[in-house]
Amino acid sequence: MTSKRRVTADEHLLDTRHSEEWKQKASWRVMKIQAEFVEGFDTLEAAELGDAIGVYGSARTPVDSEEYKLGVELGRRLGEAGFSVITGGGPGAMEAANRGAADARVKSVGLGIELPFEQGINPYVDIQLDFHYFFVRKVMFLKYSCGFCALPGGFGTLDELFESLTLVQTQKVGKFPIALIGTDYWGGLVDWLRKSMLGEGKINPDDVDLLLVTDDLDEAVEHMKIAELQAAVGGLRRAVALDGGHHVEDLAGRGHVVGAEDPRAVPGRDRRRRQRAVQAPVHRQVEGLPHEVLAGQGDQDRPAGRRELVEAAGQVE
Repeated sequence: MTSKRRVTADEHLLDTRHSEEWKQKASWRVMKIQAEFVEGFDTLEAAELGDAIGVYGSARTPVDSEEYKLGVELGRRLGEAGFSVITGGGPGAMEAANRGAADARVKSVGLGIELPFEQGINPYVDIQLDFHYFFVRKVMFLKYSCGFCALPGGFGTLDELFESLTLVQTQKVGKFPIALIGTDYWGGLVDWLRKSMLGEGKINPDDVDLLLVTDDLDEAVEHMKIAELQAAVGGLRRAVALDGGHHVEDLAGRGHVVGAEDPRAVPGRDRRRRQRAVQAPVHRQVEGLPHEVLAGQGDQDRPAGRRELVEAAGQVE
């Protein structure tokens, strides 16, 4: 029996025919998009993930394959290193990474997406979000991850990988570490980047070096840790520049940062604050300085929740 294909919210949004019905619902659709952002921010802020690694990979990876076992082991080692794990929440490689995170007893996040055919959230996710719009989901990946690991995957994995690379290259985000797991699978892509893109001057030599290609999971995890420490130091330096040193003693007193023997000893929530300091506008990041929120200043102006917004939007498709 063939599953019936459904029309997704993304298709409605990107419909080029612009029917009269589309025009009438367009402004309400913006409310629905806003609701997804609000729910995503509210849920993931409340989860207090600490430092999290986004793991990409194919939904088609068989459960009995070596690639699946590799994904489970990656998720487990990231968890043992103190990282939460964020995936697309689907089957295959995503399920494998969530399974490994669950085995390590760390927070296992699934950011699901509406597709024409049902995919569903895998059973190893303990923090679940379901999105109608790909672009909202991508923002959540980038905002709440401090590094990315890509297991073998298809177009979706490449889409997420190159969006991340572009944002790092253009300095829209901090120096996110990106590791490609599987030299046989990813080697040809990196060779093409060097031969064609770099060879013809379309990118700089340093751009290719943004990618670590490895078969060694320990190396991939260490790559995530090194960048985490650099981000913490960068956040502290940003605090000095912003505040003339007034808040630095308070920030540094929460855990060892510069010269720390064990950077994992810094509480996750505090590491997260320091890591964000190099990713987003600085006036939002240092504790003790003003925090500008999405719609106004402070909790009294907190935007409405998803339920209220969707109700106001009239459940627009």
